[in-house]
Amino acid sequence: MNRRSYRLEEIAHLVKGEYFGEKDFQIFNLASLEKAHNHHICFVNGEKYLAQAEASQAGVYIVTESLKQLLGSKKNFIVVNNPYLAFATLTHVFDKKISQRGIESTAKIHPSAIIADDAYIGHHVVIGENCVVGNNTIIQANVFLDDNVEVGKDGFIDANVSITGEAKLKDRVRIHTNTSIGSEGFGFAPYQGKWHRIAQLGSVLIGNDVRIGSNCCIDRGALDDTILEDGVIIDNLVQIAHNVQIGHNTAIAANCAIAGSVRIGKNCIIGGGSAVAGHLNIADNVTLTGMSMVTKNISEAGTYSSGIGLFENSHWKRTVVRLRQLADVPLTQLTKRLDHMQAQLESLESTLKLRK
Repeated sequence: MNRRSYRLEEIAHLVKGEYFGEKDFQIFNLASLEKAHNHHICFVNGEKYLAQAEASQAGVYIVTESLKQLLGSKKNFIVVNNPYLAFATLTHVFDKKISQRGIESTAKIHPSAIIADDAYIGHHVVIGENCVVGNNTIIQANVFLDDNVEVGKDGFIDANVSITGEAKLKDRVRIHTNTSIGSEGFGFAPYQGKWHRIAQLGSVLIGNDVRIGSNCCIDRGALDDTILEDGVIIDNLVQIAHNVQIGHNTAIAANCAIAGSVRIGKNCIIGGGSAVAGHLNIADNVTLTGMSMVTKNISEAGTYSSGIGLFENSHWKRTVVRLRQLADVPLTQLTKRLDHMQAQLESLESTLKLRK
């Protein structure tokens, strides 16, 4: 059962901060600065939010030491080095926990499956032969675990998820509604005007602390496995094709498509709506801004972008016209023009030096 309230002193201890004010002040929940009431706690993530904090009715503010000095009209504080991280910690404290344990009567589980005693298996779940579900894992209604699928401890599999292809999930993996793990990859051999399906013989391996959003597809490999290493986080509506490997702690935002046999390094950020063509390698610590299209290897860390930013419509039309005109100019002519401009600049620099 979830607690209804916490004292200021308790919350400070949970976030490893120092409290100022009434130590027994009761805190009922987190709230935004705009919507907070007297027994809510808020965080102030920088000086640009000071005006909102001054106007807020919150009872407690999570701040840095310097921000506390600027909020003299407030009484109760928790001082930390990183207010946003403290906020993230407290979301788990106030989150509604799923307390059910056991197996619902409508679930269909093969006798060979191993289900931990403290796991929860929801209504109409189907679990196949030789599956494993670890300790304290929650599997919500209508989930399908095909034969030989393994789910580690402290996992959360939301409703209507399908996991096939003998996929193996380690600990603390969260998969949200309507996602498919281990489905058949998009592999076909062209011959005499027809497409011939390639059976996908690999699997999917998912590391610890991976989070996958709703309506995603993570396809199994054709021969080798599709691999998501520890700490990978994936937003909603993402396609990960067969044989892809994604490195530790990489984040992929919504509406991205990663084609087959791509290798993405660790600590990368893939902005929303981006696409990566097949059989490419992306180095560690690469950031792709939103709507990027990757068509060649990225071998060095850094931030990369493609496409055209937003313009007012008439400006955008003029830009497109100029691009088309540029495309009509032969490359040799462009090179000559650039060489001529460079020669003029060098001549001008020489003249200026002589005058000095």
